[in-house]
Amino acid sequence: MPAASPSDDTPVGAIVALSLAAMASGISMRMTDPLLPRLADEFHTTLGQASWVVTVFAVAYGLAQLLFGPLGDRFGKLRVITWACVASAGTALLCALAPGHHSLLAGRLLAGVAAAAVIPLAMAWIGDAVPYERRQPVLARFLIGQIAGFATGVWAGGYTAEHLPWRTPFVGVAVLFLAAAAVLVQARRRLPPPVLQPPGRPGGAVITMVRQFRAVLAQPWARVVLVVVFCEGAVVYGPFAFIAAHLHQRFGLPLSTVGGLVMGYALGGLVFALGARVLVARLGEVWLVRGGGWLMAAALVTIGFAPAWGWAVPACMVMGLGFYMLHNTLQTNATQMAPERRGTAVAAFACSFFLGQSVGVGLAGLVVDRTGTGPVMAVGALGLLAVAAAFNRQRARRAQTGTAVHV
Repeated sequence: MPAASPSDDTPVGAIVALSLAAMASGISMRMTDPLLPRLADEFHTTLGQASWVVTVFAVAYGLAQLLFGPLGDRFGKLRVITWACVASAGTALLCALAPGHHSLLAGRLLAGVAAAAVIPLAMAWIGDAVPYERRQPVLARFLIGQIAGFATGVWAGGYTAEHLPWRTPFVGVAVLFLAAAAVLVQARRRLPPPVLQPPGRPGGAVITMVRQFRAVLAQPWARVVLVVVFCEGAVVYGPFAFIAAHLHQRFGLPLSTVGGLVMGYALGGLVFALGARVLVARLGEVWLVRGGGWLMAAALVTIGFAPAWGWAVPACMVMGLGFYMLHNTLQTNATQMAPERRGTAVAAFACSFFLGQSVGVGLAGLVVDRTGTGPVMAVGALGLLAVAAAFNRQRARRAQTGTAVHV
């Protein structure tokens, strides 16, 4: 089904509702990072083994995109997001009730599946509703919810690790998902039918899914973007998952304090979101990518090897700014990879990103018990420089072949 024609009027109410859902999803993603030392003690495992609560969520989140992208194009993106919020509330409660480590892993796997629809389909819907020339700033404002979710998740996980039962944040995120579902129902009622996107063509689920993803992967630029974002996910979130544990172990900081420090990452992302219109206009995509890679690399090296914990405060902020400079540019390209199959295209993008995360966290978890956290940060920094350079190189080649490139 062709995508809905972008409207000249930005549907602010729907974007606010989607941002609330993204906030709940962001909390669910990141609240276990600072909980890792607590979970390792609780279940008598190593830090690397405890990190599987991050890995299984990311794997499930990524693979579930293969389902939710075509479902969003078939049944309507906002409708599928609402269903996913209700399901996410249920899986969060399963995690809260988990009696042991293995059952918690199972709950996190299901939580990753349920949350998978929220952010990618929301970005795809914004791509349907907002013209390309205005899309990157709108996407950045939408992502304020996700950024706030990351910050709240890291803080809540750290505070819980020191002061509360480890199950507490799972109950809290279940309540937030239910609230997001209720707000989305109200927002959908206020939208005109063309913006809501009616259901697409009927057809067999498996055949439709294969056809949709095959059409996206047939686009050469789509393949470039998907490979780049896979690598980005690996080199960013492999180290990021261990920042809280690194600061806790190296400097003896309480996990609640560490959670507050890592919130600086979200503050850096908020700086980008609020200034996105100016940054995009003045820097363009090339310098957003290049600058984002260098800022994140410098931040990781600083966090990994600084002589005092105070260096981590500005470094986390710089890393957040750099990440959203790079990642928001990739996201904007993803919304235009296959406009007629935008839900599937953005789902493929999210699948690649979170599978990259799972690989990065999994590999880091395998080596961190042997090498420590500092070398993990250093490898991530080098990888980020390579990812940024590779994307800009491919973008330049695309421009030379005469294919339109948005700046």
